[in-house]
Amino acid sequence: MAVTAAGLEGVIAADSQICYIDGQRGILAYRGYDIHTLAQNAVFEEVVYLLWTGRLPTEDEFKTLHKALMDERGLPPPVVDFLRSVPSGKPMEVLRTAVSMLSMYDPQAKDNGLEASRAKALRLVAQASSIVTTFDRLRKGLNIIHGDPALGFAANFLYCLTGRRPDSVSERAFDVELMLHADHELNASTFAARVIAATLSDIHSAVTGAIGALKGPLHGGANEDVLRILLEAGQPARAVEMVRAMLAAKQKIPGFGHRVYRVEDPRAIHLRRLSEELGRRTGHIVLHETSRAIEQEVRQSKNLNPNVDFYSASTSYSLGIPIDLFTPVFAVSRMAGWTAHVLEQYEHNRLIRPRAEYTGPAPGQPWVPRSERK
Repeated sequence: MAVTAAGLEGVIAADSQICYIDGQRGILAYRGYDIHTLAQNAVFEEVVYLLWTGRLPTEDEFKTLHKALMDERGLPPPVVDFLRSVPSGKPMEVLRTAVSMLSMYDPQAKDNGLEASRAKALRLVAQASSIVTTFDRLRKGLNIIHGDPALGFAANFLYCLTGRRPDSVSERAFDVELMLHADHELNASTFAARVIAATLSDIHSAVTGAIGALKGPLHGGANEDVLRILLEAGQPARAVEMVRAMLAAKQKIPGFGHRVYRVEDPRAIHLRRLSEELGRRTGHIVLHETSRAIEQEVRQSKNLNPNVDFYSASTSYSLGIPIDLFTPVFAVSRMAGWTAHVLEQYEHNRLIRPRAEYTGPAPGQPWVPRSERK
């Protein structure tokens, strides 16, 4: 008899060279590079190249990628028209729909070969960023900003969103935040993307499915809930009271615990520091102090550590990112990992088709005529 695992917990579903996680020791690595090494030294474009190719780019390769990501930022006019037509739409639903639309206007739409899919992956990373910033500008009645070739990916996102070129501290903070969210092995959205890709469907379909999975509150969105608690509390002491009341009511505290990590999420280490640094710089230090108070209370009461979502809330807020864009920004970053996994699936494809442990009525149920059913 087959052994079942609820939620496929602990089940190895694929071989992959992209992301390594050791939840017992708190290790996360992309293609062999520890996340701490990348957070201290890399920029997001280097991580994108690493996830796609398995190695870091040379200076010339980096410049080529930077230019290509800039050149591919533009959105087809019908997609822009759609973004203009839904000013009150929920951002994750808008992003999911717009990414799906991109497939109809992609110059290689009819070619699902590996090389064409690599080109589409590059466009998806560039265009996902533009979708989020363009939508936010349009819903606020502002002009679209198309980016500055002199700026890197992280700085361009903030510039196209806010209309202001970020200072070096903000740019670096957002670069790190993007890198920390870029991939995380076979999480729900990445697994969804690989399942779709395994049918040999196109890469746009695969990442559209991934966005749908990320939209679910058990996967993405926890940082939005964290920020709302921080803003409602206002001060550390009030936050502790709220958390104690939530715990007494057996409510889950967003941003704590993780399905894989049994020690501190290594990504939270960097985001905690960025939260404090940006908080002091932007006048939001109370948000960081409130976060610290909540962390201490939850650790003491439940022995739980913060995950990547907890300190990304105050970090994103200090960068000027609207709360309802937190999860779409997560998707902009994770687009690098999703596309890397889709490309890997294409290269070594086998249809993903698990079995279910049947728990329904025994086979061979007798047929009862409709007139005799009760």
